[in-house]
Amino acid sequence: MAHKGGNKAIVAALGANLGIALTKFIAYVLTSSSSMLAEAVHSLADSGNQLLLLIGGKRAQREADDSHPFGYGRERYVYAFIVSIVLFSLGGLFALYEAWHKWQEPHPIESWKWVPVAVLLAAIALEGFSFRTAIHESNQVRGNLSWVSFIRTAKAPELPVVLLEDFGALIGLVLALGGVSLTLLTDDGRWDAAGTAGIGVLLVLIAVVLALETKSLLLGESATKSDVAAIKGALVGPGVTSVIHLRTMHLGPEEVLVAAKIEVPGATTAAEVAEAIDAAEVRVRAAVPIARVIYLEPDLRRA
Repeated sequence: MAHKGGNKAIVAALGANLGIALTKFIAYVLTSSSSMLAEAVHSLADSGNQLLLLIGGKRAQREADDSHPFGYGRERYVYAFIVSIVLFSLGGLFALYEAWHKWQEPHPIESWKWVPVAVLLAAIALEGFSFRTAIHESNQVRGNLSWVSFIRTAKAPELPVVLLEDFGALIGLVLALGGVSLTLLTDDGRWDAAGTAGIGVLLVLIAVVLALETKSLLLGESATKSDVAAIKGALVGPGVTSVIHLRTMHLGPEEVLVAAKIEVPGATTAAEVAEAIDAAEVRVRAAVPIARVIYLEPDLRRA
């Protein structure tokens, strides 16, 4: 469900950003506004990022093979990490460079003066639609989590990435609108440069947050606390008296590896132990369906 919702949000954002990027480039050609150029590159980078997320989701669906016996689910994390790098370099650093260049040689907007304002207002409306779609799809899986907690704990990277990109795009558009409007009112191109610098700083900050969160997923995060508790509770049953220790790890957003040492009663036959393990696996998969790879080691609890 999270994956389908993520794809819907990605497609909505991709369509909006392609149209926005085109209109921003046209506005830049007509006005030479650095804010418009920074925003055009920002939208182009976002479009590329959304394509990367779609490619990562497709490649992650490949079946496990001899070289990757646990499958390719983590490929979605790899592409999400690449997104953060693209956003940092192509979006943020370019905007900061353009701001520095414009500050050194400020020029007022002398032709087609109100085209950037119209373009930015239209872009805000389109980005608002994309952001609304991302919020709607996220609410399907967010539960009672706050937005910050959802972004920090979500195991599927697509929705948090699109949420942060759309949020950053809306703030960036407001900064660009402020810079362009003040430039038109004062004929001072430094306001345009200041708006561009704000866009650059914003994109760099968002890219850093994305990189840190995705790095944690790449390293191998455990299942959520609620899933760990459910797994631990499901393991105990006929033939299994307690859980000695339990380890979990996400192999992908919708696949969890479970490894546990379980306590079995003394003087139990091998057949009874095997039957208890099989029953425990059934209970775990019923309690947490994404627990697809399970390894259980029977043991006796010692002091």
